[in-house]
Amino acid sequence: MSASLPNDENAFIAQKLREIADLLEAQHAELFRVRAYREAADYVSGYPGSLRDVLANEGRRGLEALPTIGRTIAAAIEELLETGHLSLIDRLRGDVDPMRVFQTVPMIGPKLAENIHDMLDVDTLEALEAAAHDGRLEALPGIGPRRAQAIRHSLAEILARRRPRLAEPVAPAPPVNRVLDVDAEYRRKAAEDVLPKIAPRRFNPSGTAWLPILHTRRGPWRLTALYSNTPNAHRRERTRDWVVVYYERDGMPEGQCTVVTATRGPYAGRRVVRGYEANMRAPTPERGPQQIPKGQIQ
Repeated sequence: MSASLPNDENAFIAQKLREIADLLEAQHAELFRVRAYREAADYVSGYPGSLRDVLANEGRRGLEALPTIGRTIAAAIEELLETGHLSLIDRLRGDVDPMRVFQTVPMIGPKLAENIHDMLDVDTLEALEAAAHDGRLEALPGIGPRRAQAIRHSLAEILARRRPRLAEPVAPAPPVNRVLDVDAEYRRKAAEDVLPKIAPRRFNPSGTAWLPILHTRRGPWRLTALYSNTPNAHRRERTRDWVVVYYERDGMPEGQCTVVTATRGPYAGRRVVRGYEANMRAPTPERGPQQIPKGQIQ
């Protein structure tokens, strides 16, 4: 289903792309990312045709073929045309509302959306899809095999419209050691109070800009790190311990993981990527407590 946008759709899309550029610049993101969104906004604002027609007639490949657009920005334009909304802006502003996002999936109502966010600590449909396939969703109260299967089917249909319609495989996620390196950089710079801060709407009645945000790169991956601002993190007083890392490569579907300090088991007291402890070797007297990854997040 396509969203109803203002009469001048191209101007609306250009405005949103400029808003992303402004937010990224204020948050000290890489200059080339800022410039890419600004150049795309300038091109879109002067484009003589209808971007909606391009999408309808040629798919996302048609958008990607336009000058200055490319995969990532084409995906953003498609999301705007289909939903009238852009989740990236919400995240950069600290306005992410996962419960609203989850309720766009058939069979997920307000209570289940809250449980998913609270108990699984996921914020995006892509992260929910991963939980639906690895068994975490089915383990929630009230979710049986048939309901989990129906949700997986609905997620596949929704996300298929956002993903590149190409034969190539989904880009791999960063190795565990790179995620942990970003986590270390983020926590160090947050402690030094040198990162830009955003003012999330949730659990922030005063509107204070308290949440540090880091945009960085490791090899081909672009990563964004923030402290977790979930109900579960607040309830357990882990808002300054749990770090959510979003990663993206070459315009492929975005991924998400959470880094925490383990409280029990062989990793107690060490930073681990939640759910991927098996990708790390347990400490030994010879190796000591350092993190030694042996694989990638999959």
